[in-house]
Amino acid sequence: MTKLKGLLLTEGMHGMISQVEGLANALDLDFIHEKIELNNFWKLIPPKITPVKGFVFRNEMSKKFDIVISCGRKSVIPSIYLKKKYKNKIMNIHIQDPKVSLDNFDFIVAPEHDGLEGKNVLKSKGAVHYLKTEELDNNIGYLKPQINKEKIITLVVGGPNKYYDYNESVIKEIFSKVNKNFIVKGYQLIFIPSMRTPQRIINLAKNYFDKEQVIITEVDKKAYLSSLKLCDYIVVTCDSTSMISEAAMTGKPIYVAQMKPVRKNYRFKKFFELFKSLNIIKDLEYSIEKWNYDKLNETYKISRYIKEQLKNYDFS
Repeated sequence: MTKLKGLLLTEGMHGMISQVEGLANALDLDFIHEKIELNNFWKLIPPKITPVKGFVFRNEMSKKFDIVISCGRKSVIPSIYLKKKYKNKIMNIHIQDPKVSLDNFDFIVAPEHDGLEGKNVLKSKGAVHYLKTEELDNNIGYLKPQINKEKIITLVVGGPNKYYDYNESVIKEIFSKVNKNFIVKGYQLIFIPSMRTPQRIINLAKNYFDKEQVIITEVDKKAYLSSLKLCDYIVVTCDSTSMISEAAMTGKPIYVAQMKPVRKNYRFKKFFELFKSLNIIKDLEYSIEKWNYDKLNETYKISRYIKEQLKNYDFS
């Protein structure tokens, strides 16, 4: 059976890429990824008052696809534009709140903590993502040559955004908690940076932790997968709901390294409340415990529903 053609539209950030690619893979699409570039003036204008016209964005996008999956503010207008251009002969799916009428899309995939309501809204617990259990299994050996202890702690680090500034004193406090809770108790650390992690934070980790610890110094998906499979505990910085959602597929205890925000975000607060109620996360302090929870597989759940709807969809 020929695979449906998919076009993925994002602003190029890891969290967005993880979500659109995760859903595309779960839907078994033959897809390409387009990083959206808006023309200068339209970068400043909210989608709600932006015209649905080709001159808004720089991307050519002249080919027809069967399914468009978008994520992020910049991708909203291009997705609606393609839907109108091809007279509804494509299915368009937007991940997160598009901040425009939901009727512009076939489906909206939104995390439960966003509180978005609508007949075409598919709710997920946390973010959908691109990680698969079999990928973790297949990459367990990638970091094994560097591991010399039985107990492993993985620290996954994000980076500055408009809510968290990642000042050095706050990061050192997180490192101190990881050291006192885990390393001095015989755990070996695997430090995993993300696309947003500044070089100064990677350098700080190299200088802070001793040579026995495994410090990954660049974005390395295989190292990330291997670390999630090898570890007993996971610590994730609080700036990324996507990384926490990815970690939740393991069923392993997740500690969230909280930082004082430079500005408040209601969505983060609701996300942490939801994941605590599901017994998935606890805040990182100066003591640890072991607990269990049901592994999250929200990408599969959402894709299964969409696949059922595809049976009745006319792409001709």
